[in-house]
Amino acid sequence: MSTVRRPPGSAALLSDGTTVTIRPIAPADRRAVLALHAERMSDESRRLRFLGASRRAAGLTADRLCGPAREDGFALGAWAADDLVGEADYEVLDAAAGTAELALAVADAWQHRGVGTLLLEHLVHAAREHGLAAFEADTLAGNRAVHRVFTDLGLPVHRRYEQGEVHVRVPLAESDEHYRRAVDERGRAADVASLAALLHPASVAVVGASRRPGSVGQSVLRKIRDGGFTGRVWAVNPHAPQVAGEPAHPAVAALPTVPDLAVLAVPAAAVPTAAEECGRAGVRALVVLTSGLDAQQARQLTDSCRRHSMRLVGPNSLGIAVTDPRVRLDAEFGGAFPLPGTAGVAVQSGGVGIALLERLAWLGIGVSSFVSLGDKYDVSGNDLLQWWESDGHTDLALLHLESFGNPRAFARTARRVTRSLPVLTVDAGRSAAGRRGAASHTAAAATPTVTREALFRQAGITAARSVAELVETAALLHTQPLPAARGAVAVVSNAGGIGILAADACADAGLALPDLPADLSARLLDLLPAGASAANPVDTTAAVRPDQLRDCLEALEQSDAVDALMVCLVPTALSAEPEGGLLRALIDGGARRRTPVAVVRLGQQVPVSRLHTADGLLPAYADPRSAAVALAHARERSRWLARPVGTEVDVPGCDPAAARRIVADHLADHPAGGWLDPSSTAALLACYGLPLTTGVWARDRQAAVVAARALRRDGHDRRAVLKAYWPDQVHKSAAGAVRTGLRTDREVRDAYREFTAAFGGRMAGAVVQPMAAPGVELLVGLVQDRVFGPLVVLGLGGTATEVLDDRAARLAPLTDLDLPEMVAALRAAELLAGRLGSPPVDLPGLHRILAGLSRMAGDLPQVVEADLNPVIARPDGVLCVDARIRVEPRHPFDPYLRRLRRPQGLPEEES
Repeated sequence: MSTVRRPPGSAALLSDGTTVTIRPIAPADRRAVLALHAERMSDESRRLRFLGASRRAAGLTADRLCGPAREDGFALGAWAADDLVGEADYEVLDAAAGTAELALAVADAWQHRGVGTLLLEHLVHAAREHGLAAFEADTLAGNRAVHRVFTDLGLPVHRRYEQGEVHVRVPLAESDEHYRRAVDERGRAADVASLAALLHPASVAVVGASRRPGSVGQSVLRKIRDGGFTGRVWAVNPHAPQVAGEPAHPAVAALPTVPDLAVLAVPAAAVPTAAEECGRAGVRALVVLTSGLDAQQARQLTDSCRRHSMRLVGPNSLGIAVTDPRVRLDAEFGGAFPLPGTAGVAVQSGGVGIALLERLAWLGIGVSSFVSLGDKYDVSGNDLLQWWESDGHTDLALLHLESFGNPRAFARTARRVTRSLPVLTVDAGRSAAGRRGAASHTAAAATPTVTREALFRQAGITAARSVAELVETAALLHTQPLPAARGAVAVVSNAGGIGILAADACADAGLALPDLPADLSARLLDLLPAGASAANPVDTTAAVRPDQLRDCLEALEQSDAVDALMVCLVPTALSAEPEGGLLRALIDGGARRRTPVAVVRLGQQVPVSRLHTADGLLPAYADPRSAAVALAHARERSRWLARPVGTEVDVPGCDPAAARRIVADHLADHPAGGWLDPSSTAALLACYGLPLTTGVWARDRQAAVVAARALRRDGHDRRAVLKAYWPDQVHKSAAGAVRTGLRTDREVRDAYREFTAAFGGRMAGAVVQPMAAPGVELLVGLVQDRVFGPLVVLGLGGTATEVLDDRAARLAPLTDLDLPEMVAALRAAELLAGRLGSPPVDLPGLHRILAGLSRMAGDLPQVVEADLNPVIARPDGVLCVDARIRVEPRHPFDPYLRRLRRPQGLPEEES
């Protein structure tokens, strides 16, 4: 059984962490399908599956699933190594109604491990892709297992009982958030189960442990042994009886018991064989330190891990470290064993990892687990976020990721995880190169930096611009409470100059320094020496005593005027040793800690250090800018936590079926894709209720004159606009292809004649439109990024949109909170809101356009660019005056479908 298009196989995790491959069943699989139903299922399982006993049922099912290709059905199998352990299939019952009959079978030995649920998730994806609206199934009332599968799936289930049988109907809602959350939870549980052998192993083997002192393998073996690993550790080396005083074994298969984890430190050519031997022995996780694998070696390594249910870190990994006292594993060849603590750290670059661990240790920030991801063939930042979310120990996550395998899945996971613990990352890989070659205004705006910032913002991730900023922010978040979402800061200094610098730094970081209330200022003046200033910044003068500074800080904290304190201290002639004097006010007052405090010490030799107080640590910075940026990140996290969880916007009245036909028709005529013509553009926008001004297509000069007359008769502005058109046209104004303010037939005729002379045979015709009433010109658009997915952009528009560079961007799907936040993020927000003397524009209408584009992006991945520019926003409505849409042949991709990531550079069917 097959369909027009069969999706490639995908590796995915069962509930116990085992890896299976989900792929379509093909004619060559008949023997496996027969064995599943006839040999791997008991009589009782077959009775429940086929609603009764039948000797022929297994053979008939194998014939049905593996027969000649048909377009009215689809079947998926779950394969563990070479064994078929489950299958799910559907046959279309009513094509017009979009219903199909569902069947499911799982081998007895594999039941209650999530095989059926995983198969159904993938079958739901395939059914939606082929336009089905509901599954139906007839089951026995006593088949509790299959009823539990339906109930737990997360989709609505309707049951009808008839004479011992139950008729089940499962609607396949496209945007069911409840279903997505159920899939998320199953994915999290499976991920955590699969990582236990990696991050909580009971035994470890070092494969390739060398007799040569200083070699990577021997170094890792020594560190595991000397670091106090609580389990058993073995050396594997077929050429040596002993390594570093430990007995060596010739192969993994020769070990006394099967290790949970194997660390591979062998030459690149030996990695595939070593991985396969580990898999056959039953190892559940690999850390591959080796670098330099070629494409074939990479494919063989990945295949072995998938086939034998091994999770993989690397290759080209520095190793891993787990400080949990129940494990205490130091399986890396970098620096010293990390300081034990509660920060989870994951990096791709080994060098960055070493530097990061050293800086964290200096600041007293301990690590719960450290993973050097290396080339990231399998285990990724997404996996580790879910582990840290569940380990009951980690309260801070630090990531240095150079690439994303599935950014949309990562963002969804991070959006959930950041509600319980801070997630910090370095925004590595920023580049303006993405602007080169961009065709539309929207594409030019969607640079890699803009896209990554949108992902981080929507997921609640704290994105630093450097490793130094990451550490400086971690120092504050790890030791201080969060400020209130308002983020009002009071600067206190013992020298006016440093206070002014700190105030400027706060302003640059977007922090507010409010004027202090009169009663608070009066109290501070009573507490401080003569000559002090109680404005904000507060200048205590150099003569301030420790007790006076302490009382000043306590007064500020007890007030409701500020949410954070920046205390700037410098040595002065009156206070030559602030560490022993004024710093004592901070150290002794540490027990207050209701308000976050960042200390600035211009004289210290390191960018950030820590001060020990009675109840913990205080971060001390060498520069006020570093302190201000850290406080700004803390303020943004506080705002994120206060922000309610948005819901995906509903766009009533859409016609996605008609939209798909428009795109399909264009791609049928233009297989490589391209820009839609004006008529198709207008039709596609109409499918999503996007308001495009009236336009009449004119193929010659006289038709343009007649169209302009008709628009005047219809009551539009007497002035007309003429826009020349030819295929692959992008910027009309830049090409001189627009004429406005045409009042008479002669003016229209002359404008058309000018276009003909200028553009010659490439001009296909022109669009005639009425002049739009003046308003605020905006750009609204979307870009389908191949990695990050669809990005919706809003900004000031018109011909100067790049010059104005006032834009906001969010990854689709947009939520009800994203819509007003995008508008508020513009520098021109006050102009739109009517705060500059003009009435507010129709903001609900603008939100509707953004929501419509978001829906279009989700429905039509083939729409790679949509550029609505300008969109005229007025108090009485919002109208798109010009639009361009480009399509490409792209297959829909569900970022939320459970499957293991595919190493870059490998064909998808290999994963």
